[in-house]
Amino acid sequence: MSYQSVEEAYARCNKDGIEFWKAIQLEDMDENGITEEDSWKRMKGMWQAMLTGIDAYEPDEVSGSGLVGKEGGLMEAYQKKGDTLCGDYMAKVMTNALKMGCNNACMKRIVAAPTAGACGVLPAVLVTYYREYGIPEEKMIEAMYVAAGIGQIIANRAYLAGASGGCQAEIGSGSGMAAAAICYIKGGTMEQLGHACAMALKNLMGLVCDPVGGLVEVPCVKRNVGGAVNALAAADMALAGIVSQIPVDQVIDAMKEVGDKMDVSLKETGFGGVAATPTADEVVKRLGLELK
Repeated sequence: MSYQSVEEAYARCNKDGIEFWKAIQLEDMDENGITEEDSWKRMKGMWQAMLTGIDAYEPDEVSGSGLVGKEGGLMEAYQKKGDTLCGDYMAKVMTNALKMGCNNACMKRIVAAPTAGACGVLPAVLVTYYREYGIPEEKMIEAMYVAAGIGQIIANRAYLAGASGGCQAEIGSGSGMAAAAICYIKGGTMEQLGHACAMALKNLMGLVCDPVGGLVEVPCVKRNVGGAVNALAAADMALAGIVSQIPVDQVIDAMKEVGDKMDVSLKETGFGGVAATPTADEVVKRLGLELK
């Protein structure tokens, strides 16, 4: 059985004298009855799919609804002008988040980590850093295990689906996973990974899932940017020695409580939040969508 808490994973690390990522890999091997080589090969495949996914983006392609598709290209063009408010590196992170979100809407291959709607967060954080700083691929795959372990624990204790817990379960979880992963790459301690995840989750707690027309496009694509930027901010805070006063497992539990109390209209129905605005109604009518 996979880890039920971050503390349980910590305990194994301390008991066996191993790193967090290794504890996750060993659990993957035990749970799925596979070898270390097979586990690594599968994770490497997902990592490489993220790399090729970003490269497959086409700036002139739009989704079937026409609502999204060009955002990644627009952000990239803006970044290349060299006058962004957030700086060049952060602009590249934002660009890659948008590219992957648009890829999903345009039916291209993505890695649903943790979900299709949140597919841009992890690659925006990891791939951008990998290409910017030339990190060894082995280190990136180890970081993928860190992200996977955090995601599995969130799934066990709370939700990953927007229909169950709102977008805090999708973009929020993706942001927590990415925060822990990039913190690991930057040399953070096991405890700092947890603090980074906890702070990322807290920053997005209560985020509703309100897709216009029920499509994973508006506001979903742009929320991937928010999740990626939030992950980097949370990781930097953790690396600075700032701690989450609420332990990460308790933050995950709080996220579940918030999701349970969230009105059903705010959980992927297309009937609440921005999906219920007059303009959203016009989009639904124009596209001939029938929501039930």
